[in-house]
Amino acid sequence: LAVGWGSRMDAAWASSPGGCELVQSIMDCTGRWLSSIPGNLRGDTEELFLDDNTIQVLGNASLLLYPQLWHLSLTRNRLELIEPGAFLSSQGLEVLSLTDNLLFTNYSLTATALSALPALRMLDLTGNQLREDMVSVLVSNISSLESLSLARNIIMRLDSSTFTNLTELLELNLEKNYIFEIDNAFEGLQRLQRLNLAYNYLPCLVGFDLTQLRVLNLSNNVIEWFLTMEIDDLFELEVLDLSHNRLLFFPVLPRQSKLHSLLLQDNRMSFYQRLPNGTSLANVTMQFLIIDGNSTNITTVRLWDELCHSNLSSLRLLDMSQNEVWGLPDDFLAQMPSLTHLKLNQNCLEAFHLSEEDPLAMLTELDLSHNQLVELGVKVGTGDILPRLQLFNLSSNRLQALPPGIFTHTRKITTLDLSYNRVDLCPQPGEAQSLSCVDLRGVETLSHLSLAGCGLQGMGGRPFQGTSLMHLDLSDNRQLLSRDLGWLQDLVLTLQVLSLRNTSLSSTTDFSALSSLVRLDLSGNCLAAFPAWLGALRLRSLDLRDTCLPALPRDLPHQAPLGRSLRELYLSQNPYNCCTLGWWDALQQAQGLHVPDRQEVTCRHGPRALSPGALPQPVLQSCQWQTANMELLYLVLALPTCLTLLVAFVVVFLMLKEKLLQMVKNRCGVSSPY
Repeated sequence: LAVGWGSRMDAAWASSPGGCELVQSIMDCTGRWLSSIPGNLRGDTEELFLDDNTIQVLGNASLLLYPQLWHLSLTRNRLELIEPGAFLSSQGLEVLSLTDNLLFTNYSLTATALSALPALRMLDLTGNQLREDMVSVLVSNISSLESLSLARNIIMRLDSSTFTNLTELLELNLEKNYIFEIDNAFEGLQRLQRLNLAYNYLPCLVGFDLTQLRVLNLSNNVIEWFLTMEIDDLFELEVLDLSHNRLLFFPVLPRQSKLHSLLLQDNRMSFYQRLPNGTSLANVTMQFLIIDGNSTNITTVRLWDELCHSNLSSLRLLDMSQNEVWGLPDDFLAQMPSLTHLKLNQNCLEAFHLSEEDPLAMLTELDLSHNQLVELGVKVGTGDILPRLQLFNLSSNRLQALPPGIFTHTRKITTLDLSYNRVDLCPQPGEAQSLSCVDLRGVETLSHLSLAGCGLQGMGGRPFQGTSLMHLDLSDNRQLLSRDLGWLQDLVLTLQVLSLRNTSLSSTTDFSALSSLVRLDLSGNCLAAFPAWLGALRLRSLDLRDTCLPALPRDLPHQAPLGRSLRELYLSQNPYNCCTLGWWDALQQAQGLHVPDRQEVTCRHGPRALSPGALPQPVLQSCQWQTANMELLYLVLALPTCLTLLVAFVVVFLMLKEKLLQMVKNRCGVSSPY
């Protein structure tokens, strides 16, 4: 439950006396090493920020010069005492932040000072090492409070004496304390709407009856069960967060409520109506022993009655991820006609069945990833199943196929994740019924598809015919590219993002026909050289990490059209040579080209891995010597060859000298006189 502190800044900051910053009537003295409140600030100051200073005492005369003050922040000081008369001249103070101070030291005197604030609406006492008895004294006489934060203190137990007289309180933040017991602490808070008890040590919540509460955060406790009082009153509860607890059963919720978000992530929850061995526990009851003072009550609950009594008709978000659910009770989803988001990922589901009895007509997101699904059952009849589904996540299961015709009913699906299942795509029309495959043809709305790690091998036919895919992930399919790429022909005009990470791609495999690509991932492949076909694409992002490339083309920034369109280039985890980094220098000078993993890019010089942007001088000299030595080597190799040719020419000339002279004389015909 975050408490927001408003401000009214609408002008430029300017300097003011004492080194503080001023904008209209707002004074910011944050981090000025002040040991007291400056006395030379403007008298019409309305908001004063004194955070991160060293103030220990707020004296009786500290605020006398600022009678118009309505917002005061003293966060992260060393405040131990607020003297009783400190706020007598600040009767209009509405917002007071005292976070991270030492108010436990003189809390009784500070309480007297706070009681003199008739208009105070927001009070933040976070991080002051306060116990529950100190809290009771500090806030008992501030009946005007609407928002109170007591987070990060050492409160352990709450009872009816803790929050007396806070009849106007709307928000209460008690997170990150040590609370393990609550005994009628909130009965007098009739207007309370938001309650945050996260990060405490509550073992259970029994007899919940705060009908006026709208938001309840109980996350990160040790709660094993949540039981609502069995009353027919309408609960205003809209959001209930029980995530990161130890819930063993589905919570017993109000019979009548406005609940739209139920968060049950990371618990130990399961359903026991049917066990895997076929045993039924539908009629099994459980008894809860409730001890309240000297009275003891025993409540008997049938394991599945609570589901029938709870009204879930308004529920829109249900998050049951990271539990131990292996199956859902009969008609469980039928109670949630308004559900739009259902998260059942990271459970133990082996099968999931959809039927017209559980139509989930409003569902837009269904996450069944990271289960043990072998079967996805669909009873296809005359009605629609999942007609509004847009995102369907089935990744990391054991599926080998999907029910035929499942996508004929999901007319709005845009995103499908089948990664890390052993599925194959139906290659030819008419084969969907006879082969164990997934038929995506004709799903016009589908734009994002992930088939990573599906064991795809040399696909054929036209598996994407009739689709308009824009994002396609084919990563971790090492035998995918063993045949020609004709199966991608239907995506030439639409595909914009393609991931080919770890697919045994070679430099000669040509994807230049995919002219609409703007983002391409080639990481995890061992390329012999920079693929020449890349230069024909208008990519904005290219991932070449871990591709075994020793260098890139020096003219890459000038290659058209790639060099003109490329804005993002990933290059790390490659064995670049520190002595041949001309291409790296060219990239640094390229306008508009960003290398996000620049800090991870290294080059090799002997056994050392170095940053190409900061090579040590000895390495540079070594590279220069290597270059010079290569030139000398070429000279040494060329010189003997030239000498050999010259000697051979001279020898031949001498051997044929007489014959050559005779030929010349014969040609001329007449000897010359002497």
